Amino acid sequence: MHSLEGVTRTDQYRALGLSTFAFTVCFAVWTIFSIIGVKIKGELGLSDTQFGLLVATPILTGSVSRIFLGIWTEQFGGRIMFPLQMLLTAVCVWLLTSVHTYEVFLLAALGLGLAGGSFIIGVAYVSQWFEKEKQGTALGVFGAGNVGAAVTNFVAPFLVVAVGWEGTARVYAIVLAVVAVLFYLLSKDDPSQAERKKTGAKVVSAAEQLAPLKNLQVWRFATYYFFVFGAFVALASFLPRYYTGAYGLELTTAGVFAGLYSLPGSVFRALGGWMSDKWGARSVMYFTFIVSLLCLFLLSYPETSYTVSGIEGPIEFNFGLGVVAFVSVTVVLGFVMSLGKAAVYKHIPVYYPYHVGAVGGLVGMIGGLGGFFLPIAFGVLLDWTGVWTAPFMLLFIIVAVSTVWMHVAIRRMERKRHPELQGERDLSDLPDEPVEGPDRPASADKYP
Repeated sequence: MHSLEGVTRTDQYRALGLSTFAFTVCFAVWTIFSIIGVKIKGELGLSDTQFGLLVATPILTGSVSRIFLGIWTEQFGGRIMFPLQMLLTAVCVWLLTSVHTYEVFLLAALGLGLAGGSFIIGVAYVSQWFEKEKQGTALGVFGAGNVGAAVTNFVAPFLVVAVGWEGTARVYAIVLAVVAVLFYLLSKDDPSQAERKKTGAKVVSAAEQLAPLKNLQVWRFATYYFFVFGAFVALASFLPRYYTGAYGLELTTAGVFAGLYSLPGSVFRALGGWMSDKWGARSVMYFTFIVSLLCLFLLSYPETSYTVSGIEGPIEFNFGLGVVAFVSVTVVLGFVMSLGKAAVYKHIPVYYPYHVGAVGGLVGMIGGLGGFFLPIAFGVLLDWTGVWTAPFMLLFIIVAVSTVWMHVAIRRMERKRHPELQGERDLSDLPDEPVEGPDRPASADKYP
């Protein structure tokens, strides 16, 4: 593990605060199409599938770029990579205002998507400043920068009304460029970079950083992140469209309601990091998946009418979530997803302290790809089924599969740890050792 000798609490809090603020701004830019895309959809007459692709395209760049940005951050440091990434993204956002056709919008969206790559830059940078026992909490605080999605949902609709979607894009570009300059001026090299410059040590090669990716465990973490992060991004982009279509709300109201989902899905990530430090990431993941299944079952159930042949004639039943109930369930879903995001990234600096950029980049890339493919899938499902709640049915299936796979993997690891219990079928769990009692002295065989 890297040395933290000479690092003060002020240094740690400065790095964490600057990174969290920069990531918040980047995330707000990354999800801007969730608002301005609704206007663009109307101007160009796009189908739901085309709109889903437009919203998802920035997510693709932000996802694929993470593994490269993670490696480069390990090599050159977050103080260099963060400002460069933000300045390049700001240029792409500004150029977005000169586009007039759908095909070119998709190309511009690819450049805008670099904003999403900021996540792995921040993870690699922040993790270098903290002790192992506090990395979960620190990365949870940093990950709360996901609140940028809520900022866009709350603020962008009013900007669009005031200055149009083109003016909104220009405001975002200017803010991003200013933050890039401030980050470079106020931040410091992380301890690893400072030590490398002091000793003249060589930069770790990309091949060495990518070596841990052969471990199945890394890919399992990535699969969890496909839902807790990928679906979060997808829903943050999709919900404004859902509210305007399914409930007939105005864009400003739909943006506020979508923001109510994004807000707990972001700010409670710090709580998820603390819980993972205290009780373990595995317990937090179980809680996340189980509650998500309950929420998604309610969200996916379409408004339905039943008619039962009663004794005295037909009896009718109706089921469907009103807008208040729907928003309330999404808030709970966003909350548990924020805990899950922190739990996934708790593992990485602990298991792979010298490969945070590469491993975190892969996990973030797979999660981000969820944010790319899911909005497209949502649009296809809406066009194909004509049922507004179909996207939530898809998410329910994904979580159900992930929960079963996680549980099976954990049980296999436990049986590997306790080979003498390979044939045991009666136990509901696998204790470290049996509890001693009056009828079973400590000297007895551990496992009869």
